[in-house]
Amino acid sequence: MKRILLGTLLALPFAISSLPSQASAAEIIVRPNVHRAVIVHKPRVARFERRLIPAHWETVRRGNRWVKVRVPARYVNVRV
Repeated sequence: MKRILLGTLLALPFAISSLPSQASAAEIIVRPNVHRAVIVHKPRVARFERRLIPAHWETVRRGNRWVKVRVPARYVNVRV
C-alpha cells in the first residue's frame, strides 16, 4: 500500500507538468544560423617570378640532352 501511495505522489508532479498550457501552444521558431558570419572569398591571384635559366634542351642523335651554357640563357616566368 505504501508503494502505491509513494508512486502516486512521485508521478503526480510529472502528470501536472505534462498538461497542455498556453505557453506550450505558442509556435516557437528556432533559427541556428542567425549570428553566423558571412565569409567573403577573395579570388586568388596567380603570382609569377622571373628566373634565369642558364641552359636549354638540345636534340642529339640519342634523343634530347640538357646543355648548360652561358650565352643563350633566358628568363622564364615561374609561378610562385
